[in-house]
Amino acid sequence: MSAQAEAEVRRAAQELVARFAAHDTENYFAAFAPEASFIFHTTPQPLPSREAYRALWRAWEADGFRVLGCESFEPDIRVHGDVAIFTHRVETRLTAGGAEQAALERETIVFRRGPDGRWLAIHEHLSPCASG
Repeated sequence: MSAQAEAEVRRAAQELVARFAAHDTENYFAAFAPEASFIFHTTPQPLPSREAYRALWRAWEADGFRVLGCESFEPDIRVHGDVAIFTHRVETRLTAGGAEQAALERETIVFRRGPDGRWLAIHEHLSPCASG
């Protein structure tokens, strides 16, 4: 595995998490390829595209959703050519339905390096995680 590619993916993942933590919607969604897919344990079915997730995000915001903060722990990066798998434990604080909530989850984000050299997320899978 190339140390440079691993560092690039680490930066891309850190930027994605920072944008999410800041509720920086435009730049957060820009970190995903249009064809990215999403599997969240909180939704009844997979989301087949960035636009499907963005539509859900807008609906959440209409109900009072706002990210208050997000921290990443235990990152692991596996680079396989132009594809990389990033896993971590993530702790998120948010408001939803007028109430503040916290979630501890495990997340896998698959990145792909584009022709321009930029790493974009092409898949995200979020699962509940036991504390600790």
